[in-house]
Parts: sequence; C-alpha cells; structure tokens
Amino acid sequence: MQLFDQVSLKCSKITTTSYSTSFSFGIKLLNKKFHDPIYAIYGFVRFADEIVDTFHEHNKASLLERFKEDTYKAIEDGISLNPILNSFQWVVNKYQIDLKLIDTFLHSMEMDLHQNFHDQLSYEKYILGSAEVVGLMCLQVFCEGNKKMYDSLKHQAMKLGSAFQKINFLRDLQADFQHLGRTYFPGVDISRFDENVKKEIEADIEKDFATGLEGILNLPMGAKLGVYVAYVYYYNLFNKIKNIPASELMRQRARIPNLKKIGLVFSSYFRLRFNML
Repeated sequence: MQLFDQVSLKCSKITTTSYSTSFSFGIKLLNKKFHDPIYAIYGFVRFADEIVDTFHEHNKASLLERFKEDTYKAIEDGISLNPILNSFQWVVNKYQIDLKLIDTFLHSMEMDLHQNFHDQLSYEKYILGSAEVVGLMCLQVFCEGNKKMYDSLKHQAMKLGSAFQKINFLRDLQADFQHLGRTYFPGVDISRFDENVKKEIEADIEKDFATGLEGILNLPMGAKLGVYVAYVYYYNLFNKIKNIPASELMRQRARIPNLKKIGLVFSSYFRLRFNML
C-alpha cells in the first residue's frame, strides 16, 4: 500500500511539473512536508480542468460526472485506482479538507461545460469555485489543523486566488474566446475590449493583490516563501499585461521566461530573508 501511495504521489508531481513550471517553482520553495499535499491538490484540479477545456472529442459532461463520482468514492473509501484521485483523497482525509470546497470547485468546472458568458453573479461564483476554494484547500494544508490561523487567513487566501485567476483570464483572453468561445469578465464585449475596460479589471486585481499580500506575511514560515514567489511571479505577469495595449491583448499572450522566473525566486528569497516587504 505504501508503494502504491508513493507511485500515486509521483503521478501528481509529474502532472504538476508537466503542466505548470511556475507552480512547480513555488512548491519547491515550500517546506518539504508540504510538497506532496500541494502536488496532490494541483493534480486533482488540473485533471478536472483538462476535462472541460481540452477533451473536445469526448463527452466532457459524462467524463466530469464520472470524475466527480470517483472523487467522492475515493475520499469515502480512502483509496482509488486512479493515482491522481488516490493522492487527492489522501490529502483530503489527512488534512480534513472541507468537502464543501470540493463541491464548489467541481460546480465551477461544470459551469465551463455550458456557460460561455457571465454576469457579475455567475462571474463571482465561478471565481469562488475555480480559484478561491483552491487557495483554501492549500491553506488548510499550511495551517495543519490550526483553525484559528485558518480563519484569520481565509479571506486573504481567497483574494490571492482571485487575483491569480483574473490574471489568467486576461492572459488567456484570446485562447478562451477564439478556441473555447468563453468570455469570463461580466458584461465585456471582446470585440469592443478597450483601455477603459482593461483598466477597470486591473484596478480590481490590484485590490485583490493587496489583500492577498497581507495574508502571505502571516503564513507559517514553511509556506511563506513558496506562496510569496507565486505572488511575485503573478504580479510580474500582471505588470507585463498592464503594459500591453488592450488592442494587442487579443494578439499576444504574456509570459515570463524561465530565466526570469529563476531571478524572481532569488529576489523573493532576499526580500523575505531581510524583511524588505
């Protein structure tokens, strides 16, 4: 059983490193005890997202429903022959992750199957499920059962997740609209996306970032550097997007080169090490 669990966790790690070099950088900077749990969460989230975003030649609704059923069965049984779900049930049961967070996440994935445009209410509901509750799953791991700490950092963790997701929406504006037919920002006509609309969205993200940073500063030491590096990476990506005119955002996808990411890791370490935040 121990060997099977180790193989399952390796699958979650491979999934993370294959799909996201940025997230992998952040995880490596966490205390080692947090590596496997966060890989397990990312692997689960990534697979669900892949179902609704890329499996176009298959019945995505059926696949997601099966994935959902298998997830809850794995948590209940304490095992799954799907290594990604086996890793996830382990972290859910070990850290007592609230099942409501999982419900909310999977509901947002279901929204992607049928809802291509959003009003303010559905936009907020989607971000809650697709990003904010994922931040809360990670926070439950970092707090290791300390409910007082979790409750004090809950709002900030949600806002940090929200900032990351909104930046993803801006970065992937072209791909989401042209390839998936989706527009996440409420009331935004992509054909009329201009500087005023872009600046409104950026101002909203700035507020989320400011709140999120407050929470990072109060995280346990074993989690602080890894989460701060993720914050710095996304803030640099955000600044790059801000410098791209609205008219060009549909033609190019902002990214941070790997060499630059490595530089951000070192600069982040020194800022935290010498209390320069």
